[in-house]
Amino acid sequence: MSLVFIWPTLLRILILIPLFLLAYRWVMNRRPRAAIMFPDTALLAAAARRAGPLRRHLSAGLFLFAVAAVVVAVARPVAPLPVPADRSTIMLAIDSSGSMRSQDILPTRLGAAQDAAKAFLRTVPPNVPVGLVSFGGFATLLVPPTTDRKRVVNAIDGLYFIRRTAIGEGLLEAVAALPTRGKPAPDGSLPPAPPGGRPPGVVILLSDGRSNAGIDPIVAASLARQQEVIVYTIGVGSKDPTSAWTIGGTLDDAELQSIARETGGEYFHATSAEGLKAVYQRLARWVGWERRPEEITALVGILGAIALIASLITARVFTQPVNI
Repeated sequence: MSLVFIWPTLLRILILIPLFLLAYRWVMNRRPRAAIMFPDTALLAAAARRAGPLRRHLSAGLFLFAVAAVVVAVARPVAPLPVPADRSTIMLAIDSSGSMRSQDILPTRLGAAQDAAKAFLRTVPPNVPVGLVSFGGFATLLVPPTTDRKRVVNAIDGLYFIRRTAIGEGLLEAVAALPTRGKPAPDGSLPPAPPGGRPPGVVILLSDGRSNAGIDPIVAASLARQQEVIVYTIGVGSKDPTSAWTIGGTLDDAELQSIARETGGEYFHATSAEGLKAVYQRLARWVGWERRPEEITALVGILGAIALIASLITARVFTQPVNI
């Protein structure tokens, strides 16, 4: 969405600006009716230096800008501005399987993930609810969506290692924690959407391996998509199975990419603590903020007022008489 106006017809007044410019040029260029004889050429030269092109026209330019700003403000401009996504809910799902002990990312993959997740919480607006799920061979909802950041941070600090990797279970648990979502009933049905639709829901899932337990991750992703949940996936760690600093199997990029693609999200890969933190902060800006149309009449009016005051000040400063 670009800049639009609630009362665009009033913008036609701006056509007067070129007429003001023509009138100003005519006034500045008209010849005096009579010549003035002044013998002190040194003083005239000093006055000419003080009245350079910028000083000579700055006040008038600022005045015309102020007039234009007032006209634009009266037309009530509306622009897309970044605002907190307070209608959204975010769930973090973090792999805490044994392979997260690997030290190809220092201090460990899990330690780097914990630091990056806490940086994410600092970047997301405080009124956006965030929850936490950890998963290994099973998934646990540690914190339901909340604006209590301290509670989430404490849960992140308390993550512990779990054997095996159930990516699908972690995703399903995170989706079920989002408002108006849930796990399938015994007959396979999902919770119906409430009147007016579901609020936006996002899952950010981090893993360093491939799923070897629980529900198929692609099936879980399909259930997320059916409940209008966008899933962003992060693969962490080296893909080299011979690295002396890795534990367990190799990262399954294709699986994480498929999960993100199925739900309309995106996949990221990080091989360092700094890179992982950058991914989380980038996602915080994506999912924690949204652009909404907001009227900016007051902002444009303030700019016009500042330009008008600056015009009066420069007119006073630059038109002081030369002392004779």
